[in-house]
Amino acid sequence: MKFQLRYGLHSIATGFRTLSWTCGLLCAVAAYGQESMRSFAVDTPSVHDPVMAFENGTYHLYSTGNGLSHYISHDMKHWTGCRQGVITDIPQWTHDSVPGFTQHVWAPDIIQFNGRWYLSYACSSFGKNTSAIGLLSKSSLNSDEPWHDEGCILASRGGRDNWNAIDPNVIVAQDGTPWLTFGSFWDGIQLVRLDSSLHVAPGERPFTIARRYAPTHPNVADNPTSDEAGPNAIEAPFIYFHRGWYYLFVSWDYCCQGMKSTYRIAVGRSRQIMGPYLDSHGRDMLKGGGDILFEGDKKEFEAVGHCAVYTVKGKPMLICHGYSIAKGGTPVLVKRNLKFNAHGLSLAK
Repeated sequence: MKFQLRYGLHSIATGFRTLSWTCGLLCAVAAYGQESMRSFAVDTPSVHDPVMAFENGTYHLYSTGNGLSHYISHDMKHWTGCRQGVITDIPQWTHDSVPGFTQHVWAPDIIQFNGRWYLSYACSSFGKNTSAIGLLSKSSLNSDEPWHDEGCILASRGGRDNWNAIDPNVIVAQDGTPWLTFGSFWDGIQLVRLDSSLHVAPGERPFTIARRYAPTHPNVADNPTSDEAGPNAIEAPFIYFHRGWYYLFVSWDYCCQGMKSTYRIAVGRSRQIMGPYLDSHGRDMLKGGGDILFEGDKKEFEAVGHCAVYTVKGKPMLICHGYSIAKGGTPVLVKRNLKFNAHGLSLAK
């Protein structure tokens, strides 16, 4: 969600990412309450859709959960979790955009931009594309300052849009322009240009940059989880820039089914943030291309997915969740080092 590790600019060494289609609703100006100080310690956090940031010696890990889950660590080995979510009061615009939405917030992303931290997140319901991407901000992750509601970045509506406004990843191109990539099923992974407030720039519309299958692909299996979503099983984009290339990471197939999950991570790259993103064989991800980077080994993890990439102490690192076989399919935090070569990249323990 910079191969300084994150196509777009994530650098833990300097604070992580170095650096109509909008909701059509008035955005709340209410602030989010301070997170509860009640905490618990774990070595391997149980998380789904993790992202990470670093500030003044502290790693912050955010993930899907009631109000968004939050863990902190000083060494990335021992984590302390907050028992209360980041978002304590769900703003009214989320209910207006996504009728029936409660408090289970999905797939955050975090970036430092123009000296301020921005946390994006998704509101939706499983198998539907009436969804919205929201935005929070604060000046310091380590302070008691509450998160400020910056409203809705954009929303999708069932029956109107052929894309799904979830799984946000905000990136900053090499020319300083912010972009949002997002998407799940429907017409695949989307990209749209943002303005300096990290909302959709005037006149801009999302466009597709990756699909699970080419539109002409024969005999695609039906979606076993949702008739509405269709068989285009691709989601969770994350763009990272490294040595002249933008790398697009996506998750293929199906999450959220414990030991029956089939999630896996694919990747392609482009010289331009707008694409085309090609795999090592020259296949366009817009037409179903992509190299498998990481998948379940059936020993430690049944499946893995929804990754983010950062530069940690000068080295690229991928984090994601894996469905732990030892824990009966519970999703846990997974970390892997990344190695780049002339043809792409590979994983190392």
